[in-house]
Amino acid sequence: MRYLTVVRHAKASPSEVGTSDYDRRLSGRGKRQCDQLRAWASDPLALGAFGPTTALVSSAARTRETFRRAFDGTDFVATVSYSELIYNGRRDVSAEDLLIDLASVDPVTTSLLVVAHNPSVHELVASLADPVPDVLEHRGYPLGGAFVFQLRDDEPIGLARYPVLAQFVPDAT
Repeated sequence: MRYLTVVRHAKASPSEVGTSDYDRRLSGRGKRQCDQLRAWASDPLALGAFGPTTALVSSAARTRETFRRAFDGTDFVATVSYSELIYNGRRDVSAEDLLIDLASVDPVTTSLLVVAHNPSVHELVASLADPVPDVLEHRGYPLGGAFVFQLRDDEPIGLARYPVLAQFVPDAT
């Protein structure tokens, strides 16, 4: 069985004067969300059961930091690639863009993990989920939130409907 885990980066601090959105780092709340994500990723009865993964991470500072704090060095991640295509601060990224980039790193032998940005991750989950999780309908995509899909073993990720097997929403504190 293979899985796709879609994660929105944790809470970031506002941009400092003279820096770009691309360079924003995590806030204290975001770091705490990552601690919660890491505990979930390390729990074999929770997310740990859905790995090991091939990870695709946006190259923006807040997504790299979310990945490092929540997933790097865990048994959940086998390999990682960073991508400027899934966020570069210059253009909107669609769910289709994310799928194209995911398909390019999909070995069709491991599960997948993507750590990216809203609205791209919301659009991706909404276009793949069967059914769409209630939290997305009522609250939007939570910061530091994760949704796990069951993929088909014998075909690459693509635009299709997949069952949502698990979700994680960190505490808002």
